[in-house]
Amino acid sequence: MTLPLSPARERLVLWLLALTQFTVIMDYMVMMPLAPQLMRAFHIDPAAVSGVVSAYAWCAGISGLLAATFIDRFDRKRMMLSVFFLFILSNLACALSPNFAMLLLSRAFAGLTGGVMSAMVMSIIGDLIPVNRRGAATGIVMTSFSIAAIAGVPIGVMMAAHQGWQSPFYLLVVLSMLIWLAAARVLPSLTAHLARKAPMSEVLPNLIGLFMVPRHLRAFLLSGVNMMTAMLVIPFISPVLVNNLGVQPVQITYVYLAGGIATLFSARRVGVWADRYGKQRVYRYIGLFSILPLLFITHLPALPLYCVILFFPFFMMAISGRNIPMQALMTTISDPAKRGAFLSANSAVQQLGSGLGALLGGLMLTTDSAGRIAGYGVNGWLAAGLTLFTVLWIGKVRGALPADTAIARQAA
Repeated sequence: MTLPLSPARERLVLWLLALTQFTVIMDYMVMMPLAPQLMRAFHIDPAAVSGVVSAYAWCAGISGLLAATFIDRFDRKRMMLSVFFLFILSNLACALSPNFAMLLLSRAFAGLTGGVMSAMVMSIIGDLIPVNRRGAATGIVMTSFSIAAIAGVPIGVMMAAHQGWQSPFYLLVVLSMLIWLAAARVLPSLTAHLARKAPMSEVLPNLIGLFMVPRHLRAFLLSGVNMMTAMLVIPFISPVLVNNLGVQPVQITYVYLAGGIATLFSARRVGVWADRYGKQRVYRYIGLFSILPLLFITHLPALPLYCVILFFPFFMMAISGRNIPMQALMTTISDPAKRGAFLSANSAVQQLGSGLGALLGGLMLTTDSAGRIAGYGVNGWLAAGLTLFTVLWIGKVRGALPADTAIARQAA
């Protein structure tokens, strides 16, 4: 029987999705401030660190494309729980990695599962929440980024500094298992989309067809370039702070904590703005603003730690803030019956953009004999230019005609 969720149940589901997404984001984010410790532990350079980030992103992209062929053929709840369990195993594999090669393979495994998880979360939002409230709902789920920055990454970095780089991944295994058990009880079964399930013979043509729709292609380009701009810069913040500014690895905790606290307050507000003033308009304003912190963080002069801590919230609010209206806009692009497949393909494009950004960013950096990292400013100018492109391009990205009333919101 299909029934709308009560407001209280809806909020509970959204916060549970936020916690689920928190584990995925923490798993991805924690690798970046751990970069200095990984460089010492495995005797690798910044380019190799970017290779680990890229391996996750490339595999997440591949899994997202593969998931687009089957994600709409199963109950959303069962699908998410199955992939989430594999994600937990991937983190255990990371924690147990004895060398850099095994860590690289484990991160690839994590990418294969994490890419599908992000698409599943957005698909559930698209099925449960009416289009006029999806910005606010996405804002709630995107607080997972803030929670990861406030609690997950700082705690992970602190644990790594005292108990080894593996300890954050053990923590993720425990947290993820608790969230998995809660999700098994709280998430409603979502099967309304199965009434329009395509025959198996049409799966591959339908996947190809996703990339033949002009509005899909315009959305994919926006998503891919938006993620690429961030990943040209973000993976190298910690190595630059440590190697160039003399910040201690354990002090990176305070930098991410400040940024996370700021985004905790800004994420939901940005979501409400996106619903009230339009997703494209809010993206343009935040995107234009984000150019300034992108350029500043890639051209940092010699600053004391407290100045970096005071600045970092502006960077985090800008980068995470522009993702909220964009992600909400993505839930409106495809017809409801193909939403899961479209969002899986979109997640794949985002991950491929992330991987390309991290790879190019690492290739443009060099390390001198004193250990200082050079070339970061070029990354910033490229990110700024691509951000300006997305601000102009988003006006061409339009959703499908409203058909969301055809998707029933279900309760357990």
